[in-house]
Amino acid sequence: MLRPAPGNRATLDRLAALGIQAVGIPLFATVPIEWTAPDPDNFDALMFTSANAVRLAGDGLARLRALPVLAVGDATAQAAREAGFGVMATGDSDAQALLRSTQQSGIQRALHLGGRESMVSPGVGSGDIVRESIIVYASDPAPVAPDALAGVVDGVALLHSPRAAQRFAALVDASNFARNRIILATLSPAITQAAGEGWRTIWTAPAPTDSALTKLVSERHRA
Repeated sequence: MLRPAPGNRATLDRLAALGIQAVGIPLFATVPIEWTAPDPDNFDALMFTSANAVRLAGDGLARLRALPVLAVGDATAQAAREAGFGVMATGDSDAQALLRSTQQSGIQRALHLGGRESMVSPGVGSGDIVRESIIVYASDPAPVAPDALAGVVDGVALLHSPRAAQRFAALVDASNFARNRIILATLSPAITQAAGEGWRTIWTAPAPTDSALTKLVSERHRA
């Protein structure tokens, strides 16, 4: 299981509840980035594309708490609620799909808080709804020992992002492990594509949620 904390713990707990023992080897570590909250009067909504943005944004969020939230994913929506925000809409796919679904809601000036590697550019693919994007955290590569991934050979690797898929593939190749002895379980078709070819097989979750992914792994493992 290759997610950064704290998501890795949630995935490990879900797998354990399904009777599957797993080991967490985070490929990235999330770290906060200093930022300044803008005037909330300039916006009519706040968009989070990751729960990490909520967890790592820090004290600056207090100034924005009156804004309704657009959240990508149930985990992000839950993190926003726990931080005291009202969630207006939750998307189950990606930022662009969420923005398309809210175009009829009257939102015209959204502020996006996100990660350095996954920003939504204002006006680009956002239907002009996103007026400003601010980086509040980053996902930096975590050190991985050369033999740390040996246990995944003849096992299953769970991948939650295209970036993780690309780094995992590079680490496997650098360690001279055989791709055709590793099963991948991915959160979405985009992650499957990012992983490349040559794997024993790839299981792709029917919905882009951690619960759907862990359920899929449990079902395939029993089969």
